[in-house]
Amino acid sequence: MTSSGIAAGSLLVTLLAVAMTILSPAMTSAFASDRPASAGLSATGPEAMLVKSLQEIADSRMDSALTGIEQVLHANPNFRLAHLIKGDLLLARTRPISAMGETAGTGQQQITDLRDEARARVRRHLEPVPGDRMPKYLLQMQPEQKYAAIADTGKSRLYIFENVGGKVRYVADYYISSGKNGSQKLKEGDKKTPIGVYFITANVPREKLTDFYGGKAFPINYPNEWDKRHGRSGYGIWLHGTPSDTFSRPPRASDGCVVLSNQDLDRLSPKLQVGVTPVIISDRIDWVKPEDTVLLRDRLARHLENWRRDWESGNIEAYLKNYGRDFVSGNQGRSEWAQHKRQVNASKSWIKVGISNIGMFLYPGREDLAVVDFDQEYASNNLSNKMRKRQYWMKENDTGPWKIIYESAA
Repeated sequence: MTSSGIAAGSLLVTLLAVAMTILSPAMTSAFASDRPASAGLSATGPEAMLVKSLQEIADSRMDSALTGIEQVLHANPNFRLAHLIKGDLLLARTRPISAMGETAGTGQQQITDLRDEARARVRRHLEPVPGDRMPKYLLQMQPEQKYAAIADTGKSRLYIFENVGGKVRYVADYYISSGKNGSQKLKEGDKKTPIGVYFITANVPREKLTDFYGGKAFPINYPNEWDKRHGRSGYGIWLHGTPSDTFSRPPRASDGCVVLSNQDLDRLSPKLQVGVTPVIISDRIDWVKPEDTVLLRDRLARHLENWRRDWESGNIEAYLKNYGRDFVSGNQGRSEWAQHKRQVNASKSWIKVGISNIGMFLYPGREDLAVVDFDQEYASNNLSNKMRKRQYWMKENDTGPWKIIYESAA
């Protein structure tokens, strides 16, 4: 028995059925160790405080756990998971409990949802961000891209990375909710979150939102060019907050959006730049050493420079070789588009092409597809313009070169 009279064994069976029974044996062992309750955890922030209380339950420190949960609720009275844990802690004072959420009035689906949320939050603290690694997708960020956001729908986390002189540095991560039916969005209404490389397109102010979206919303450009090419439909995929009476939603609760708590979105929003910040969504993040991205980045940079040089040379056939056989432009396939480019090029006596501020992002779930953005400055004897351009580069086979399969203004 603990000092408060709670049967520690009954509460551990449940973890309130969270940390003990729904995590893997290895994770359970790491969680319920002999280490101090605060080991490896920051005591600040509602999530860290909640996880610390769960660890104290695993260490049979029930009074301290209850005190911690009450502190969380004092600061965040709409945190439903914390309410459920407090209810179980109080109920366990009077009788043994064998399942999470025996507190009267809590439906089974809500208990399941809250258990899933607890699992996701605990897992984050048992599997911290690897300090010597980075997501493989961030090949190169251009100077204006001060931050990048990478969502892992499988772990219900959004990771934020800062561009520090061209090098990527981890800043923070947040619990998120995503599509009710998982990821890999295919069509409108499937309640799935898309997988891909996207960019923030707007900042929707509070006065234009209903309470459902919280205080802020940041739409992204789903469907992007790759999605449209594969017939994926739908719209209105946003990063947004929660209703005023809800601290957080279950891991699988949105119609496809990425949802954060309002206080987390408040912290994040100054880092999100409209038209600039990349939002990469994956169902599993691949972490690599920074040097592992250098080879691919340099290879793509050489291909991009070859494309620029071939265009500037006026050698139209050399220029066209940079484009893959599956290249499309609007309603034109490669053959029709190439014929058009030959006609345009015939009127040029000279061409100058400059590119700068290059960003490169490997597409999640693929080793053969990359999104490349850059500023383009074009001049010829009869035309000049400046634009932000976006290209999709694809490797045509395991040993072959990378080719452009799509390009447009960004």
